[in-house]
Amino acid sequence: MRTADQHSIPLAYRFVVSVIRPLLQVLTKRDWRGLENIPAEGGFITCPNHLSHIDVLTFGHFMYDSGRPVYFLGKESVFRVPVIGRIVTKAGQIPVYRGTTRAADAYRAAVAAVRAGKPIGIYPEGSLTRDPGTWPMRGKTGAARIALETRCPVIPVAMWGPQELLAPYAKFPRLFPRRTMRISAGKAVDLSDLYDAPDQRAAVTEATHRIMAALTAELADIRDEIAPATRYDPADHGQTEFGHPTRLDRAS
Repeated sequence: MRTADQHSIPLAYRFVVSVIRPLLQVLTKRDWRGLENIPAEGGFITCPNHLSHIDVLTFGHFMYDSGRPVYFLGKESVFRVPVIGRIVTKAGQIPVYRGTTRAADAYRAAVAAVRAGKPIGIYPEGSLTRDPGTWPMRGKTGAARIALETRCPVIPVAMWGPQELLAPYAKFPRLFPRRTMRISAGKAVDLSDLYDAPDQRAAVTEATHRIMAALTAELADIRDEIAPATRYDPADHGQTEFGHPTRLDRAS
């Protein structure tokens, strides 16, 4: 296991690590797999599944222990929270302005970060999974578009256990008994044949499909279960795109 060089990351990032990592080491057990698949240098994209609001911390713990601290694309509302917003900004994290005219800002910032040699974390589902079995939902195209532009490695990272520590949309964690955080990094998704595809829209769609397929397969392995044949789409179930999965009234 490689441990990150503290001097290679911003001071605010180091502060967060000094506070959060010792807590996670005490409160959770860890089953880290596939650390050898995390690139030792250069920019790349990591694509984890999204089970719980706390998995940003457990995933960050995994990536720190890999020796490559991750920089997240996260919803911009977090960046407006007093104190916390200032810390995550100073720590080099990237705000995402979902559904606004500033949505492209995150894309440009992520491309620049990858080209600067940073590992970028993108939840390809865009929000917590609403799949009844907690499998990855259908993916959004952001990670694929960044990967095809930068030609960087894309590493699927499956997590299982954070939802037991903090259930989806729950306010309070269940600390005891100690939960095991199972996190596994798969091999890079091969997108090389799509880099110069004449139809880039089709290439992005295919790249997104490959990323989600690799992530789902990695999760099926650590869960030792068979994943559904079709990925869950919230729109098919009358659910909102972001936030709590409120059901729309389809009777009217």
